[in-house]
Amino acid sequence: MSAISKELAETLQAEMPFFDFFRNSEWSRRQGDPGNCDFVTGEPQEMALPGFVDALARWVKPGDPHWFGYKTSDPDARAVAAEALSRRVEVDFPPDHLFFTNGAIAGLVVALRAVVDPGDEVIYLSPPWFGYEPMIRERRADAVRVNLQPPVFDLDVPAIEAAISARTRAIIVNSPNNPAGRIYQPAQLQELAGVLERASARNGRPVYLISDEAYSRVLFDGRQFTSPAAFYPRTLLVYTYAKTMLTPGQRIGYIALPPGMPDARLVGEAIFMSQIATGWSFPNALLQHAIADLEEVLIDLHALQNKRDVMTQGLADLGYQVTVPEGTFYVIVRSPLADDMKFIDILAARNIFVLPGATTELPGFFRISLTATMDMIERSMEGFKSALDEARATSRG
Repeated sequence: MSAISKELAETLQAEMPFFDFFRNSEWSRRQGDPGNCDFVTGEPQEMALPGFVDALARWVKPGDPHWFGYKTSDPDARAVAAEALSRRVEVDFPPDHLFFTNGAIAGLVVALRAVVDPGDEVIYLSPPWFGYEPMIRERRADAVRVNLQPPVFDLDVPAIEAAISARTRAIIVNSPNNPAGRIYQPAQLQELAGVLERASARNGRPVYLISDEAYSRVLFDGRQFTSPAAFYPRTLLVYTYAKTMLTPGQRIGYIALPPGMPDARLVGEAIFMSQIATGWSFPNALLQHAIADLEEVLIDLHALQNKRDVMTQGLADLGYQVTVPEGTFYVIVRSPLADDMKFIDILAARNIFVLPGATTELPGFFRISLTATMDMIERSMEGFKSALDEARATSRG
């Protein structure tokens, strides 16, 4: 008998490149070193936003004996979040169609459990956020990858349509995309909606769209975001406040169902039961009480865009091939060595740490997080230059 379940073993195997890097790399051994230029994750590297701290302090004082009691989705908080979401995406979400979760990770797991059965197929787009395939496998469903083409990594609706089978139950769409920073356009989303409507009719059961909108407010150059929910009624919109506030350790988000979803009541009941079955996947009471204030907290997008511009222009001037993101915290860069892990080691020797492309199904590239400080970005340029020189010398040799 195996020491762990078959499903868990498959999940661990699917996650191995990411798991191995985060446990066994030079970066994992040297985290916290003040001399590092750490571009690996979207972790905060500066003090928390004052608005977030003030909101928690304002709402921590109990208003009644049940203030910190069991909390599912508070009706008042639901109304606030649904109104804000409806205003942003121009879709009128009813408050009772919104289900608070403890962040987007829990929201994705719950959404998959609610609409996907073992043996189904779930399509995801690659390069992906690393957790999609393990989550699908843990549900005992089959993960179907659709590759997006560099350097733009744009939505490829014909490739998605070709990947749909009679077993397809859902597709995960992430816009703005982590890691590529691409924002999918309304015409593309409308085309995708038509493909999914036809597939649902052909298969005799719905194909759901799980829309990961973690970065929907982290946009550059005045760009606009459009949710797939504006075009496809069988969308489960997954959102988190962790990105807008840069507080990944204080987890609150939600799943929202569009007003036109034909089976919204049944899907809502499945979401609620999945939240209980996954270990009470509701956010803590304090964050729900504070939601009206938290809706107003937003990282400094001007400063973040400035870091993007300094980083991308600096690397391009050195000779790197860079994909300039339209949103998110991340920059994708082509490795000057085909083996991105080797180049990661060259950078690490210069105290520069980035996420290897192998962890996001993108060998030959690496990802940079803009949540690093501007000082790190500026200090890193000399190291990026000498690393590129060494890589080129290695290639010639």
